[in-house]
Amino acid sequence: MAKQVKANLKMKLKGGQASAAPPVGSVLGQYGVNMMDFIQPFNDQTKDLQGQEVTAHITVFDDRSMAFRVVGMPTDDLIRRELGIDKGSGKPNSEKISKKLSDGQLTKIAEQKAKDMNTPDIEAVKKMIAGTARSMGIEIG
Repeated sequence: MAKQVKANLKMKLKGGQASAAPPVGSVLGQYGVNMMDFIQPFNDQTKDLQGQEVTAHITVFDDRSMAFRVVGMPTDDLIRRELGIDKGSGKPNSEKISKKLSDGQLTKIAEQKAKDMNTPDIEAVKKMIAGTARSMGIEIG
């Protein structure tokens, strides 16, 4: 019989730097989960992403066990970091950002995001990222 799901959680954490301090301790503690069952495997799995902000999707079960998966940096964060900007446009249809995202930069971001997407096709991932960039007021060029 399948385990009963008690909660589905999302936390943004720095790769390789999870600790018992908030938010990990306070979020997992309220569900009675042993936080060290999360911290050690998370830090081991994300040691190559040291300091980068990643998202952990955690499923807590009724028997106080849990499962998690790590998703890399959000696409908009990758785009902003690649272009060296602080934020996208507040009015993306009428006010564009002065910097353009080149095809090479788009490919670089797509290769980073490919492991988080539901397709192995880099061209499809590039289209998804280009859509995110356009919604931020960034032109593709």
